[in-house]
Amino acid sequence: MKIRLSSVSVGDQEKALDFYTRVLGFIKKTDFPVGDARWLTVVSPEEPDGTELVLEPNADYPEMKALKAALARDGIPITAFQTDDVRREFERLKSLGVRFTQEPIQSGTYTYAVLEDCCGNLIQIYQA
Repeated sequence: MKIRLSSVSVGDQEKALDFYTRVLGFIKKTDFPVGDARWLTVVSPEEPDGTELVLEPNADYPEMKALKAALARDGIPITAFQTDDVRREFERLKSLGVRFTQEPIQSGTYTYAVLEDCCGNLIQIYQA
């Protein structure tokens, strides 16, 4: 088995695509219509054939709203992205207006920070 897809819940796929590409630096991989929404994925430019992140248009479902609210209230990220330099990435993203709920902190051999995306998700960035 392999992990090929992961997803984040978004309310506005176009807004999410802009954030995940222009701000975070991912590239669009797949984009085609599915009913009233799109099958929309992004990937790391460092691994264009790697795991795809689905920008899942389900943020308005009551169950998803409750899950996202509970995770955000408890400060729990929905996913994590690895970087070579958390502090540099923190400064770059902060200069672009990204809001962080946790500034870079070291814990054991990891350094991590937690940011808010444009869709109510908490995302951890980390380096090992």
